[in-house]
Amino acid sequence: MLEIFPVYMTSFKQDRLIRVYLPDSYTEENKRFPVLYMHDGQNVFEDDGAIKGVSLGMKDYLDKSGLELIVVAIDLNPEGEERVNEYCPWVNGEESKQILGYASPSGGRGKEYIDFIVNELKPFIDEKYPTLKNHTSMAGISLGGLISTYAACRYPHIFKRIAVLSPAFYRNQEEIERLLKTSYLSEIEKFYMDFGTKEVGMDEEMNRVFLDLTNRVHEILNVKITDLNFQLVEDAEHAYIFFRKRIPTVLSYLFS
Repeated sequence: MLEIFPVYMTSFKQDRLIRVYLPDSYTEENKRFPVLYMHDGQNVFEDDGAIKGVSLGMKDYLDKSGLELIVVAIDLNPEGEERVNEYCPWVNGEESKQILGYASPSGGRGKEYIDFIVNELKPFIDEKYPTLKNHTSMAGISLGGLISTYAACRYPHIFKRIAVLSPAFYRNQEEIERLLKTSYLSEIEKFYMDFGTKEVGMDEEMNRVFLDLTNRVHEILNVKITDLNFQLVEDAEHAYIFFRKRIPTVLSYLFS
């Protein structure tokens, strides 16, 4: 079942809708569940209400799979560049300028966003639901992958299992590489990352550019994390009809 309710974000001075998936067994006495936090909450569970009308379809998948897991999805802020601001820990850098063709002033509020999850949302969820407080994971797509990687660096003792699908590291490429190189990541138990061979369709040059940027992050992670699962997904584009096909693989890996 899904529960949907607003939670106040102190730093952002606004309410944000939170969508929580609960397995059928969550009411059983003395039973507790791992928790997966996800971004772009409108697009996680159901097509109805999803941006562009296509979601990850996780409600149906979880209902049918029987995976006993609580999923907490935080809606994105659809106003202007607010998604970029919240999912980028730093103002967009030089790699972003080269790809976009202009210097973007967006980004820089990712720390506040992750601190909201850690200091406000997670304590609320742990109090409201029967969670395993020390079994917390995070997953994100595109810029959600960037902010999830940042969360792993900032709070590796909390978010011990991470999944990033088609990550858009390029917005903060230089900064996330520097942070990863200096972060102590031995507490990360599992890290999943994937990338499609046709993220930007038939533009082979840009596909190569984005894959190279992703590989740069993968190379850093590969020497720091023991259980790292990198998948190059043939012919997959940067769209939810492709992302949703990978959900069974992602969840099976994270919660095996």
